Amino acid sequence: MRNERNVTRATITFGLRTFGAAPLPVHVDLEYDTLDPYAVATTYHTGAGSVRWMFGRDLLADGLLAPTGEGDVRVSPAADLSMVVFELEAPDGAAVLEAPAHELAAFLDSTYDLVLAGQETSWFDFDHEMEKLAFNY
Repeated sequence: MRNERNVTRATITFGLRTFGAAPLPVHVDLEYDTLDPYAVATTYHTGAGSVRWMFGRDLLADGLLAPTGEGDVRVSPAADLSMVVFELEAPDGAAVLEAPAHELAAFLDSTYDLVLAGQETSWFDFDHEMEKLAFNY
């Protein structure tokens, strides 16, 4: 495990798809932290507050090229290939958003500058993750 901690962030304006109207802008903060090298955290800022989602970095990378994901988060290229579609589902509801593919790709590139694809295990602190689980029980 490596001890250096690095974080990269980006803010991207997504569009919340609505019926019969243009997408509504939603500012989304993306964050990648080498302490959790497999995940990307996203915070969606809405009029009612903020909602945070975490999902695999691979899910985001794969979703730029082809439909991927099951369950709560699905990512796929849009019909307009300059956009990527995010489908989010939670017990309280669902949302479909779109984001510019080139901005997502630039964010992903910054994550790979920190941790190369396939090198996540050298950054992952298994003992630290087990300690976090112990505090939850």
